[in-house]
Amino acid sequence: MQTELSRRLGIEHAVFGFTPFPAVAAAISRAGGLGVLGAVRYTDPGDLARDLDWMDARTGGRPYGLDVVMPAKKVEGVTEADVEAMIPEGHRRFVRETLARHGVPELAAGDRQGWRITGWMEDVARAQLDTAFDHPIALLANALGPPPPDVVRRAHAHGVLVAALAGSARHAARHADAGIDVVVAQGYEAGGHTGEIATMVLTPEIVRAVGPLPVLAAGGIGSGEQAAAALALGAQGVWLGSLWLTTEEADLGSPALTAKLLAADSGDTVRSRALTGKPARQLRTAWTEAWDDPAGPGTLPMPLQGLLVAEALTRIQKYEAEPLLGTPVGQIVGSMTTRRGVQAVFDDLTRGFERAVGRLNRIAEGTGAPAREAEPPPARGRGACPAPGSADGTDRTGPGR
Repeated sequence: MQTELSRRLGIEHAVFGFTPFPAVAAAISRAGGLGVLGAVRYTDPGDLARDLDWMDARTGGRPYGLDVVMPAKKVEGVTEADVEAMIPEGHRRFVRETLARHGVPELAAGDRQGWRITGWMEDVARAQLDTAFDHPIALLANALGPPPPDVVRRAHAHGVLVAALAGSARHAARHADAGIDVVVAQGYEAGGHTGEIATMVLTPEIVRAVGPLPVLAAGGIGSGEQAAAALALGAQGVWLGSLWLTTEEADLGSPALTAKLLAADSGDTVRSRALTGKPARQLRTAWTEAWDDPAGPGTLPMPLQGLLVAEALTRIQKYEAEPLLGTPVGQIVGSMTTRRGVQAVFDDLTRGFERAVGRLNRIAEGTGAPAREAEPPPARGRGACPAPGSADGTDRTGPGR
């Protein structure tokens, strides 16, 4: 699974794995991809330095990256308390009533209250970068588009490539104009914040818009066959996030949440504003349904919604309130049916990639259908039709026998 971009970064497979867990990121890099650690939860640079030190000791010198959340525009003179004061009391009451209806206990005194706005502030992201550039990161990604120009210049001065996520060709063209090195085309199927255009449509549009910049395809990708399809569309790699949530190295902190992910199918996600105020794909739960109900108060804009629900989400997860329990995840969740190690996931990715490339090669060579052993058995029973030249449904006349 080699491309020009993967060779440039010195990785074996053009697989970029976004994750909030250092153990998963390190395992992705050891398996031959590029583990990208999400930094938004590191409001204390000391905690980030500790985890990057840990990764340095466990990646065997292989490259890895960091994903920050750096807003395009800096807001001056606004504190978290100022933002908190903007939340209407009616919305706070709705949160209390929803939790009470499902019997979710209060947090004990001193318990951490989950997501805070500080993780989305530019000053925090800059402090994260001060720490990150003391480590051998190979890629800096920003979930909110291109970082400020001085950050791009600083990354390049350290030999670090800069990536930014885009949900449309128009956004991607602006990213390219800002001097970034890699565009992540994040389709509608992806987990977390995502736009309206599906990956199959979005990827070639962005490839055309920003060429010759490399593009990574994201959203609805969880197999080697899908990775091969992304490369066929012009991408130079795939950006995977949801797939790692059920790996053995991941620590969701909730066995009940892991069980829900393993049991979910591809129709069990929804794009909802319940989490942050912006549309984000996540598990469909009683929590998302409550917020999306027209009878409710409706969600608040970012960052008010995130602050409003931060403590509630911590309580839901801590006490494993199953009907309300959810997480950002893409439609690929339907394929995440067993807990496996990161290396086992890579083994499946590479085998699937080889099968897909082999099928395309046979088509290009005009040698006919895929190898029989790679295909499921023929359908039997009513409606099954034997192939020409065979009484039992197996065509033994062609070159694929």
